[in-house]
Formats: sequence, structure tokens, C-alpha cells
Amino acid sequence: MGMKTKELTLLAGSEETRRTLDNQLNEIIGDFIRIRSYSVDAHKVTKVHNQLIILSSHLIEEEAKDYIGDNCTVLVARRIVNFLNIDKIYSVARGEKVLYVNDFPETVQEAISSFEILGINHLQLIPYFPGKKQKEQIKIAITPGELDLVPPYVEEVINIGPRLIDITTIITILNRLGLLEEKQDQVSSKYISTITRLSKRLGDANQEANKISDHLKKVVNGVNDGILAINQLGRITVFNEILERFLRIPMKKAIDRHVRDVISDRTLYDFIMNKREEEADGYFTINSMNFMVHRFMIDPQGTVVVTFKDASETIEMEKQLKRELVKKGFYGKYHFEDIVGNHPELLSTKEIARKLAKTELTILIQGESGTGKELFASSIHYASPRSNGPFLAVNFSALPEDLVESELFGYEEGAFSGAKKGGRKGLFEQANGGTIFLDEIGDISLKVQARLLRVLQEKELLRIGGNKIIPVDVRVVAATNKDLLSLMEEGKFREDLYHRLKVLFLQLPALRKRKEDIAHLIHHFIQQSDQPSIKLEVEVLERLKHYNWYGNIRELKNTLDYMLAVCEENTIKVEDIPNEGFFQQARKSMKEVAVTLESAELPYIQQDLNEELSNLVEIIYQLQRTGETVSRVKISEVTRSGGRFLTEQQVRSRLETLEKMGLVEKKRGRQGTKLTVFGEKTFHMKKRQ
Repeated sequence: MGMKTKELTLLAGSEETRRTLDNQLNEIIGDFIRIRSYSVDAHKVTKVHNQLIILSSHLIEEEAKDYIGDNCTVLVARRIVNFLNIDKIYSVARGEKVLYVNDFPETVQEAISSFEILGINHLQLIPYFPGKKQKEQIKIAITPGELDLVPPYVEEVINIGPRLIDITTIITILNRLGLLEEKQDQVSSKYISTITRLSKRLGDANQEANKISDHLKKVVNGVNDGILAINQLGRITVFNEILERFLRIPMKKAIDRHVRDVISDRTLYDFIMNKREEEADGYFTINSMNFMVHRFMIDPQGTVVVTFKDASETIEMEKQLKRELVKKGFYGKYHFEDIVGNHPELLSTKEIARKLAKTELTILIQGESGTGKELFASSIHYASPRSNGPFLAVNFSALPEDLVESELFGYEEGAFSGAKKGGRKGLFEQANGGTIFLDEIGDISLKVQARLLRVLQEKELLRIGGNKIIPVDVRVVAATNKDLLSLMEEGKFREDLYHRLKVLFLQLPALRKRKEDIAHLIHHFIQQSDQPSIKLEVEVLERLKHYNWYGNIRELKNTLDYMLAVCEENTIKVEDIPNEGFFQQARKSMKEVAVTLESAELPYIQQDLNEELSNLVEIIYQLQRTGETVSRVKISEVTRSGGRFLTEQQVRSRLETLEKMGLVEKKRGRQGTKLTVFGEKTFHMKKRQ
């Protein structure tokens, strides 16, 4: 017959205490003793007979009587602070006042005594239990699981969990159950291993802290500025290597000393110690070097951080920045001399612009896309009294709506999720003292229009999420290719803003109105290219002059770039001119054309729908009727037998032209290319003619 399993019953007050002590006993003696446990708070009474009963505290002796049956031995556990969570206590600064909160004066006193026994003496522990009068409102509390007893003014609660059963009680349990001789070594090593685990945890944490500390030292020493940090007592806590070099004071002599013993310059000392302002900037000369010094506080306790920048280096950085900004287009690249052409209308526009530049007034430039609005804006900036200030250009059609406001007006820290620390200057602030060019002004929302109007009227702005009014001294040049008057009629553009922008007005001529300048422009672009010796056949120039250039100078430049890329033998020939699909069609929406079609007027589409494109429309129509998939390969095959053969590549470019004209649409998969309703109408109308 096997040995009878040894058993014991644990009775605890609260459920949390029962769970903690049950785990502790199971870990240490659970291999050879079966443990039952109840909490008098949570479990209904179950009589226990012939058992060793462990009470978590003598305070539950009364309630425990109902559970204890015949022939039982009762043992009240001695308890000790829960050392498994002791590392939490070491996170509190030495000498700090801390409340120790528990349910009764006795349990509080026992715990405070056991802290002393364990040698935890770095804190001023103040007893607290329900009903105790507490004059001082202390910010930190430690409690063994009694969270609901912590007074409301406490800001940080450290829950170390219920106290554990001490080793003497565990030895007594072994003795009572006749297992002392057999099991004491095993129990002792288990008890020690839990403490070893705790030591390892503390060791790991310490190692991690040292790693972070070393990392921070490297970071602080790797920065290019001198850095000084001072605690609330005025003692230096950070003094990096760069500051050593700047102030010619060894780090060892500075760390942990009071600022007054380290910084002998009286004005610098006063600047550093002036706690009335949270943030300040100053300019100081120390050891014949000039410094920009910035001071700020990083917490309510009054830790001060001071950064020292070498002023000569800062000036060099400014120059570097200016060079970078020129590269990025933050400074204007163009002057009036860069605007090419001799047409009387262009020369008159340049003359007017030169005169307008001399004033400080806002200018609205109207012109089709590609007429050189930014060239004029930049030239106006350089011919103005602000030519030494920045020139910033912002294109509203290229910016997503939700970015426009923060780009233009800037934002304060925390204005929205993802906002940069310290906030960010907007383009208006960055352009201070210079000119800001607002391109495609017709594309901004009414909300942004309202903010813009305020800047123009008041010469001041509020950052997003800010409450500080920032004065701005900026000259505004706006540009649009839209008809702002019709936008005003539709209620999409504010009338008051329109009149604020159109104080002075400049209308740029379209290229088709000054075709004589095409030769000048082509010569200019070739000179600027990396093939300046290239020649042009006379016929090429004649052909280009006949085209209407709806994309203006930008389109002419793109067309020339294409011809430079494909031409051979250093000469641009007629066959190098791209096919019609390459060119921008007249800016008329398909909706307008459809309306015109209804009234049987086809002049516009007629001029662009040459014979070749008409044939393509017919081929697509016939293929569609037979129910075949219309593909580029199929169309190319049909053209082989029908006179003018087109390769697949040529078919593709012609289809793109037809798609831009709204006559065909590309479908996925088996449907291939299809005529639109508008395309079919056009086909039938051409047939009728």
C-alpha cells in the first residue's frame, strides 16, 4: 500500500491573498503536499476535518472557526513583505516620503518592521490605514494589494501584492507533517531559487539601465552643440565634450558641482539661472568665441537645459541652407532676362511687370498652364526691394487639401496627431521679409481662403492649434489658369479675397498669340540642353509654328526634349516630330463638346479627327459589331489589309489620343477597347456628312 498523500488547508481573508499564498506554497512544497485553499471573503463555509490548517493572519481567527472541523491542527502563518516585487520599491528616489497602506494598524506596523528586517531603509515609510488622520498629502503609496484603501490624493501607487509566508512557517509546516528531515534541503533550495530569480531580475534591470546610460552619454557627446543640464538644486548633471571645448573646463570639474562654481561669466550665469522665463535665447562672447545660447526647462521640478551653438558655424550653416534652398527652388531662380521672346505683347507684359515689381502690392498673374507664371513671379521678386529675402513657391494643385493649411500657416506642437515636437513654421513665416508665390490659387478650399484673407488684411497669422499671433511681412504674388470670376459666381471663390489678390494684375500671353517667338524659344532651349550644336530642318520649324500649343511654352519644351532624344545625325527632321497623340488638345471639356454635338456642330472635333483617327474609330465600331475583343493586335492586323498600315505601338498612341478626346475607353480583360456613347455619336455624325 502506497503512502497517504500529505495535505493541508490554507484559509485566507481576501481572494487576492488566497491566490498569492496558494501559488507560493505550491511552488515550494506543492510537489509532495496537496494544498486546498479558501478565502473567507469569497467561499461558502466548507467544514474541514483531520487537517493541518494554515491561517493567513490571526485577524481571521473568528471567521475561520466556521471552517475548522474535528481533529484539526491550526497554525497562524508568519508573513513577510512580498520580496518578489521588491524591485518596484527601488524605483523610488532615496529619502522620499511614502505612505504604507494596509487594512489594520497591526498589519501596517508588522510590514514596516519587516522592511527594516530586510534592510529596505532608503525611504521614509509613513503608516496609513482606514480612519487614520493624515495631515500631509503624500504623493506615493505602497500597498500589499489593498488598492481601494489608498487615499485619493496619492498620484503613484506601488502594489507589491500580499505579504508572503516566511520560511519559519514553512519549516513548521514540514515539521507538523513529519517531512522535515526528508524535505528540508529541497524546500530550502526552492526558497533560495525564488530569491535568486529576483536578484537576476534586478541585475538585468541594472544592466539595461547602464546600457541606456552609456547610449545617452554617446548621444550627448556626439551632438555638435555644447549641452549643459542643471537640476533643481542648481547642480550640473550633464556637461558634454563639446561644452568642455567651448568653455575650456574639464567635464570632471563640472559634473555634480553648482553652476556658480563652474561658470564665472556673470551675465551668462544670470541668463542660465533666470527661471522666470521657461525659454530664452541669448548671444554671448566667451574665450573670444561667439555663441548662440538657448535655455529651456524640461519639467515642472525645474530641470534646466542650455545649448551652446558656435555662431560662426551657424552663419556658415545659414549660407549652406541658402544654397540648398536655391537648389530646391525656395529662392527664385529666374530674372526678367530669362524670359525669352521679342513679340510686342510679351515685351509690353515684361515692362508692366517690372513696374509692378517696384511696389509692395499684391499681384495676380493670369495665364494658361505653361505660360511661365513662376518665371514672372520670380523675376518680379528679384526686381523688387525684397530681392535679398527668400522667394517661396507653393503650388496648390500639387498639395493634398489637408496639407495646405499646415504647409502655409504652420502648426503648434500637439495640434494634431503626428505634429512635430515644438511645432513647425509655415511657408508664410519662412518667407518673412521676402515674397511668397501662390500658384493655382483657384484650387484652394473656402476654409483656406478665409485664413489667407486674414494674412493679407492683417499681415499676421495664427498657427494651427496656436493662440499666439505672429506678425508676417510678406509680399504675395498669386497665379491662376482658371477663370476666378466664374468660380466666384459658383460660390467657390471668395469675392473679397479676389479683390485682395487682384490689387495689381498681369495677363500673360498664350504662345499661340506670339508664334514669332517659337524660333527664339527653340534656339534658347537647344542652347540650354546638353546637345547645343544640334540643327533643325527648316520644315520642322514651319510645322511647329502651325501648331496651336495649348500647353504653351512647357509643351514646346517637352516636345523639343522628345525630338532631341529621338533625332539622329545631329539634326532634327520632320519624322522626329511626335504624332498628334503627343500634343495637348484644346482645353475644352468633353461635356462641352457633347453639348455642341447635340446641336450637330462638329467643327472642334472635326479639326482634330483627321482621316487616320476616323478610320480607327470605324475599325473599332465594326469589330465591336461582330462581338470580337478589340485589341491593339487586332486593329493593327485590320490596318495591314486596309491601306495605311499601323504598328501595334502606333495603334497604342492613336488610341491614347482618342481616349483623351473622350471617343474610346479601355476596358479590362475580354472587352478590350470600346467606343464611348459619345464616340458612337461622333462616328454616326461623320458617316452622315
